[in-house]
Amino acid sequence: MPSFDTVLEPNFVELRNATDQANKEIGTRFDFKGSDARVELADKGKDKTLTLFADSDFQLTQVQDVLMGKLTKRGVDARFLDLSTKPEKLGGDKLKLVLPVKAGIDSDTAKKIQQLVKQSKLKVQAAMALLRKYVTDVPLSFNNFRD
Repeated sequence: MPSFDTVLEPNFVELRNATDQANKEIGTRFDFKGSDARVELADKGKDKTLTLFADSDFQLTQVQDVLMGKLTKRGVDARFLDLSTKPEKLGGDKLKLVLPVKAGIDSDTAKKIQQLVKQSKLKVQAAMALLRKYVTDVPLSFNNFRD
């Protein structure tokens, strides 16, 4: 019986590279001169987060735009980041935005995937295409394919 595993794993090497490149660009841009704008990648075992720092709302938006551009160029899907978080005030005008990096499939998405595959009664390749089409909120990939 053919089988495969559906996974949600960002490429952490490319994520670090994109963070480093974003920090380089932020350090050289004239509109960030003298500011505390930066991006940090925190690695706490399985939990990884990107933290954006800036001196104002506008700068925070600019830092996020630079980061998203670098992620896209490095082939890291932006859907790996939880963009629903709100910025926190640090002191004065300084802001911090913590973006958790999604890794692993939550139980609701797993149930949705399982139901789609069982209802479709498709061959493995077609089942993978079906999942890519209907589970669009996370960038799924597949491994351990066995025929």
